[in-house]
Amino acid sequence: MNWLLALDYAGVAVFAATGALAASRKQLDVIGFLFLASVTGIGGGTFRDLVLDVPVFWTVDPAYLLICAAVAVLVFFTAHLVESRYRLLLWLDCIGLAAFCVMGAAKGFEASGGSAVIALVTGMLTAAFGGILRDLLANEPSVLMRPEIYVTAALAGAATYVAVISLGSPVAIAALAGIAVAFLLRGGAILRGWTMPGYKPRPGRKY
Repeated sequence: MNWLLALDYAGVAVFAATGALAASRKQLDVIGFLFLASVTGIGGGTFRDLVLDVPVFWTVDPAYLLICAAVAVLVFFTAHLVESRYRLLLWLDCIGLAAFCVMGAAKGFEASGGSAVIALVTGMLTAAFGGILRDLLANEPSVLMRPEIYVTAALAGAATYVAVISLGSPVAIAALAGIAVAFLLRGGAILRGWTMPGYKPRPGRKY
C-alpha cells in the first residue's frame, strides 16, 4: 500500500468518525450513524472527483464504504464512553482535515498535469466539504462559520505539499510536511482561538 492510499483510508476513517460522533450527539439510530459517517467520510473526495471529472474514488474501491460502515458501528457502541464528544469531534476533524488537504492536493496535482492552482483548490475542497455536509445535516454550528482558522489551515497544508513536492522531494516527505502545517494551524486555532482578520464594516459613501 502506498503512502497516498494509506493516507486516503485514514482520512476517510477519521472523518467518518466525526460524522458518527455528530450522529451520537443527535441520538440517531444505527442507520443515521451509517449515513452521517458515510457522507462525512466520502463527501469531500466525491466533490473533488466530480470537479476533476475522474471516476469517483469509492465507486472504484468500495473499501472506502466498508471503512465508513465499520467506523459508524464502532462509534455507535462506544460513543457513550467519551465524556466530551464535541471536543473529540473537533480534534478528529482537525486530523481529517490535515490528511485530506494533502490527499486532495495530490490528486488535483496529478489529474491536472502539475497545476499548483488546481491542487490548492482540490486540497481545500476535499478537506472542508465533508465537514460542512456533516454540520449541515446534523444541524450543528458549521465549522466553516466558526471564527477560528479552518479553511486557511487546509489551504496552507495543500500549499506546503505542492511546494515540497515541486522541489523534487519524495511523496512521503511532502505529505508529512503538508499534514504537519495543516494540523498545527487548525490545532492552534482550537486551543488558542487563532483567527484571520475579519471584515470590518465601514459607512458607505453619501454620493
